Amino acid sequence: LVQLAETGGDSVQAGDSLRLSCSVSGYTYNGNGDCLGWFRQAPGEDRQGVALIHTSGRHTYYADSAKGRFTISQDNAKTTVYLQMTNLKPEDTAMYYCGIYRAAVGMCTVRRNPSLIDVWGQGTQVTVSS
Repeated sequence: LVQLAETGGDSVQAGDSLRLSCSVSGYTYNGNGDCLGWFRQAPGEDRQGVALIHTSGRHTYYADSAKGRFTISQDNAKTTVYLQMTNLKPEDTAMYYCGIYRAAVGMCTVRRNPSLIDVWGQGTQVTVSS
């Protein structure tokens, strides 16, 4: 059974930092690599990509809203992916989901249609107050 489990969500003040973690279990990584990372969904809005990492070459991809503030990383064992978030803003408030899908390097995109993500976690809530 493939499982993604997110942790680290919290209620914070604007300007604070948080680190989200996503534990991956039961997943057989593709020889050509996979795209693993973070999406978020605010109330009444569509789920959107935030940051992805390609598991083969550690290439990273960010939404414009995340560039310069968020950093995605993965441990060497490929069991956990992290999202370090700094200078949080109220507009970052959302449920954050971990997702994974098979794709070759260069094919990762934060604009991936959420319906095309292979596996989702249950999400972790981030709330940023002004």
